[in-house]
Amino acid sequence: MHERTDVETMTAGLTVGVTRSAQDSGLAKLTPLHREVVAGLPTTAEQEVRVLFATLMPGDVTPYHFHRFPVTVYMIEGAFTLDLDDRAPVVIASGQAFVEPAGVNMTGRNDGDFPARMVLFYVCDPDTPFADPVKRDAGAPRST
Repeated sequence: MHERTDVETMTAGLTVGVTRSAQDSGLAKLTPLHREVVAGLPTTAEQEVRVLFATLMPGDVTPYHFHRFPVTVYMIEGAFTLDLDDRAPVVIASGQAFVEPAGVNMTGRNDGDFPARMVLFYVCDPDTPFADPVKRDAGAPRST
């Protein structure tokens, strides 16, 4: 038998939406994976939540692009190297999370020998493109 916890318990224990069995020890334990304050989330009356799965095979590279809103990447398997303009490259390994900032030009790649599998979480205005392509200047240096 299951019962729902009260609002005070949910808020205090961050157990929103988690059920608890009739036994006192049955409360689910949450493990935080990532927490970060970000700027640039949508402020319209409605937002669209997207959860995407992506696989980059060894040697795959994403197009040069930017996102209008922050994108959270959670690596399930392998590693993903992210080159953000004017920043050092970031390697996100299995079990790690990273928030790609809004409005920053970037490209990502799989430099490893195994597939890089990730889940992407994205909140945007409804029907907003996931990414906007950016043309790279012929003489512009590439982040690596």
